[in-house]
Amino acid sequence: MGNFIKKLLISSLLLSTFGFGGFQSALKKQKFLQPEEAFQITAVQKDDVIKTKITIADHIHVYDDDTLKYRIASPSKIDLKVKRPPSHEVDGDKVFEKEIVVDIPLKDITSKVSGDFILEIELLGCSDKGICYQPFVKSFNFKGAKAGVFDKISSLTKEGNTAKIADVLSSESSFFIILLFFIFGLLLALTPCVFPMIPILSSIIVSQSGEGKPSIAKAFFTSLVYVVSMALTYTVVGVVAGLLGADIQAAMQNPWVLSVFAAMFVALAYSLFGYYEIGLPASWQSKISKASDEAGQKGGFAGTAIMGLLSALIVGPCVAPPLGGAVLFISHTGDALLGGVALFVMSMGMGIPLLLVGIGAGKFMPKPGGWMTVVSQVFGVMMLGLAIFMLGRILPDMVTIILWSLLFIGSALYMGVFNASTATQGAKKLFQLLAVVFMLYGVSLFIGALSGSTSMFKPFEKFTQVGVATSGTVTTNKEDKASHRGYSVARLMKEVKASDKPVVVDFGKDSCTACAELEHITFPDPKVQEQLKNFTFIKIDLTENSDDDKELLKHFELFGTPNIIFFGKDNKYMPEKSLTGFVKPEVFAAHLKEIAK
Repeated sequence: MGNFIKKLLISSLLLSTFGFGGFQSALKKQKFLQPEEAFQITAVQKDDVIKTKITIADHIHVYDDDTLKYRIASPSKIDLKVKRPPSHEVDGDKVFEKEIVVDIPLKDITSKVSGDFILEIELLGCSDKGICYQPFVKSFNFKGAKAGVFDKISSLTKEGNTAKIADVLSSESSFFIILLFFIFGLLLALTPCVFPMIPILSSIIVSQSGEGKPSIAKAFFTSLVYVVSMALTYTVVGVVAGLLGADIQAAMQNPWVLSVFAAMFVALAYSLFGYYEIGLPASWQSKISKASDEAGQKGGFAGTAIMGLLSALIVGPCVAPPLGGAVLFISHTGDALLGGVALFVMSMGMGIPLLLVGIGAGKFMPKPGGWMTVVSQVFGVMMLGLAIFMLGRILPDMVTIILWSLLFIGSALYMGVFNASTATQGAKKLFQLLAVVFMLYGVSLFIGALSGSTSMFKPFEKFTQVGVATSGTVTTNKEDKASHRGYSVARLMKEVKASDKPVVVDFGKDSCTACAELEHITFPDPKVQEQLKNFTFIKIDLTENSDDDKELLKHFELFGTPNIIFFGKDNKYMPEKSLTGFVKPEVFAAHLKEIAK
């Protein structure tokens, strides 16, 4: 490649001396071929293949290196990996002469873009007479099959970039948007951010059933009130965040609010254990009963609506790509109506499993008797677990894991883990086996906490030394959280500019379940770790929700956490590569590999 560089420098000198017009004149005087004559490029589609051919004039050669590029230029820029013919060596450089024939399978393109597209072929070549041409690019327009509604939906449900989802809101029909966001909601219902709401709703239904079995209609309506309240809350939060830039969910993640909410769960748990009953004064219950057609026992639907609101604000504060996309669309366009409808429909989709819980509770809940006591106690344990889940966002990791260990050990003792074998018969032996599992896991957590473990899933991580990705490197120890806080835009950009590698920036916070998944599942994965060696990794903790934290999110047009952004080797921000929400290890590894090219 050394000879080529020398020739390119000579060409650049000619250009700077004579200008491009003078260069063209020089070509004519010296009888050099024009670029269009030296390199004749064709590209035609035949069946399922695009056949390309570069015809190279005599005494001219094209270099076989990264200067020969095949790429999609529109609707998005994508480099294509193609199978080139064999090249040969001239003066230490690998070159092509005569012609370069490359077939590109159409599926390699349609799997990446839909609809019409532009194919670009770029090359650099030199004449044997001592002149090198400037980079030569030829573009070709191709008609692509229009993606159907379900093809678009399938593609977008895998999309992790909020900006691309925002583009959909601005370009597609209202029907398509409503259908798309409802499907988004159904998929989000399977994420950990929604799981904690299931025992909350179930415990409400159980507590409202009293000594009897709730009717299907009442259980369903209770669930509907909870889900609609949750959906309205998500909608209002998203619209406010889009129009004003205020993150209400983040504001609700302060220690006082979380402590009060955790205390509510503990109080509800002890009520389910039978220590007391939670009920409004008789006069209040009478008024609520009349207002809700005698359906509002023990707090009624007003209390259910409040729990739905608080659950959306406090229990499930994670951000997914659709939510971020809708907020970004509202922020850019000011169209709160369309963005709000999209958020509401998505939230109702998230609530479908909760509605099924209501129907199931009314139909399958056991009749009054001993079983009802057991069901109430199970939900009581779940409430205690949710209280620990809330407190875990503000307590030290060791204290949180010890609380979890005590909950599992206490549950095991209550289930009769040490009862004599002869005292249990039939199915009760399986119940005792489950108690043994709880006891072993609880003890494991206790030992793990004392050893300094910070993971519920890997209590013995300090003994196995599993690697965890941290700021700027890969290490076996979890760094102090303080080192990830206090970032400003200026501090981040200073670290980015100091890097000689592409940069990954992970925005997270303690209250985010998906953030914990990324930290414990995605980042430690061996494939991800291998790719991260090519990057500088910066972790930013936004738990404090400081002015600098808010400015960071505003600067990069992000909403909440988790969000992962990227900077290229040239230190330039790459918004089209950003990811929101939990990302599977294999997907993240492939994403890193593409950026590192």
